[in-house]
Amino acid sequence: MLQLYFGKRFAQDTGKYEAAEPLYIDALQMTKELLGDRHPDVALSMNNLAWLYRNREQYARAMPLYEQAFDIRLEVLGANHPYTKDVAQSIEIVRKKMTE
Repeated sequence: MLQLYFGKRFAQDTGKYEAAEPLYIDALQMTKELLGDRHPDVALSMNNLAWLYRNREQYARAMPLYEQAFDIRLEVLGANHPYTKDVAQSIEIVRKKMTE
């Protein structure tokens, strides 16, 4: 799992988003398998993949992931948690981009 983390961070930091995508997808799948669908770390993995799509201007792919991450964080962490607020802000950014 640690190698996967560093692999996706390297791809992200060097701007090689296409190389990072399968790593983010694998991380999300492994996190779901290990922790279940409603764990905060699953929301984090969804948020990370959504961030990648957002940076590639693939807003239609980012939005459902952000929305799922928001739902998990709202349920598990509550509306006032900074992580919940963070993903809500990301949703607003993507909504604006989708209407431009």
